[in-house]
Amino acid sequence: MFRLLKALPLALAIVAIVALGLFAASCNSSNNALIRVVNAIPDAAGTLDVYINGTNGTKIPGLAFQAVYPTQQSNLSAHYSTVPSGNDTITAYVNGTTIDPVNNGSTTLGASTQYTVILQGFASANNAPAVLTDNNAAPATGYLEYRVINASPSWPSGSADIYIYQVGGAVPASPTIAGLTLGQGQYAPAIAYFAGGFTVYVTAHGAGNNGIAYVNQNYTPATGSITTLVLVDNSSQDGGGPSGLPVVMTDLQ
Repeated sequence: MFRLLKALPLALAIVAIVALGLFAASCNSSNNALIRVVNAIPDAAGTLDVYINGTNGTKIPGLAFQAVYPTQQSNLSAHYSTVPSGNDTITAYVNGTTIDPVNNGSTTLGASTQYTVILQGFASANNAPAVLTDNNAAPATGYLEYRVINASPSWPSGSADIYIYQVGGAVPASPTIAGLTLGQGQYAPAIAYFAGGFTVYVTAHGAGNNGIAYVNQNYTPATGSITTLVLVDNSSQDGGGPSGLPVVMTDLQ
């Protein structure tokens, strides 16, 4: 009995140390940022390997053009990958190489914050990726939200006007989002849910509501949802130029 009593403080100390270690690990995990990555570079010579904080850091291998990592499921809310918060570098190379990056830049990522990273522009330009903060807070009851990101380096006039309206309605006189340039993203004001869905009609900036529609697509998002549409080019193998089919990501289902 005496030996048991003597051993008790030691056992309690071990439990306390283990608990402290688990607490520290938990605190450390909360220091991570959350990212998803979209490959919008239309003329890269193959898929891309993406490195966070150099080749010894986090690696996203073989990301295809117009693909999203982690893979997004249309009937589920957005998935993210954890990376260290703070000052981070993001570098993309053609798959299997670590020379001549096609995108390279540095950014500051906040702890527990969600981001969409767009690999953008033409490969030879070696642009910095666009890093956009996501806001996945649920819309008010009976409403939904759209965000549009311009990742099309061939977009006419260099910026886009986006009209969002109920399917079957007329194109509004004024764009819902105006003058969206390469690498920019913007949330549209919350829209009342409509069971018939919504038309997204995208023109060159300043072309007006009768301008050429480079995108003219109907979508039927659920009430309470948030949807991100990424304007992209066609691949250079398919002739390049703006694609009529944005990359669609369901941020909140």
